[in-house]
Parts: sequence; structure tokens; C-alpha cells
Amino acid sequence: MNIGQASRASGISTKMIRYYESIGLISSAHRTDSGYRVYEDNDIHTLRFIARARDLGFSVEQMGDLLALWRDRSRASGDVKAIALGHIEELERKAKALQEMSNTLRHLANHCHGDARPDCPILEELAEAPAPKLTRKRPRFGGAALEAQGS
Repeated sequence: MNIGQASRASGISTKMIRYYESIGLISSAHRTDSGYRVYEDNDIHTLRFIARARDLGFSVEQMGDLLALWRDRSRASGDVKAIALGHIEELERKAKALQEMSNTLRHLANHCHGDARPDCPILEELAEAPAPKLTRKRPRFGGAALEAQGS
């Protein structure tokens, strides 16, 4: 099947299929003499695996690790579980941070009169907030990255 059919069958856009191929997450598709990509059932199965992993919030790097383990029949399930548990910790940390943001905004909104007056505790809080500290983050697939501490 061609890339459009592979996209429909897997639930991954053609653009993302090309991207995953370009970064080596999936192997390069076979090509016809005229250069069109051709996908087999095994390729679709792999793309569906990636789609499900992406739906669960795994990073591209984690998806690569999971794919390698999936393909390795001598793998230890403990290795897979370790990736999943690490991901759960990260998701829970993010969920906690989102809840804290929501609580802060709710508090500020509750203290805003929401009328014609110019006084607004929401804007005052945003104006007074300190700038986040930038820390080095491990680069993914080349290039340096900066990340706000606590994000």
C-alpha cells in the first residue's frame, strides 16, 4: 500500500510517517521504480504500535526503546516495565504541575472582580512572577535544548 493508505490504516499522518522514517524510528519503506513508498502489513503493524505508544504519551526516544524491545524476542519484560513505570512517574509529575497551575488560576480568577474596573489580580500576578531559571536539558536527536526549571 502507498503512504496515504498506510496513514489511514495506522492513524498516523503521512507527514509523521515521513518524519519517523527520517529520524530512524521506522525503517525506510520499500520504493517502487518511480520512487513511491510501499508499505507492507508488518510496516502497518509497527505504525499502529507507534500510534498507540504516542497516544499513551511516550516520547519519540521512549518509542524507539519500546520498539527495540518489542522486536527483541529475548527481551526481559522488566526492561519494558521500567520504561512504563518511569513514564508513569513523569505523567504524574506533569499532572501534579497542571493541577497546581489550575488551582493558582482558579484562586486568581475568584479574586478578580471581572467588571469594568482596571484592577486585576490575574494580571498583577503575571507581572510579578519571577522569570524561570533555564537549565540544560539533554538534547534529543542532536542540537542543544534549554528547559525552564520545573516545567
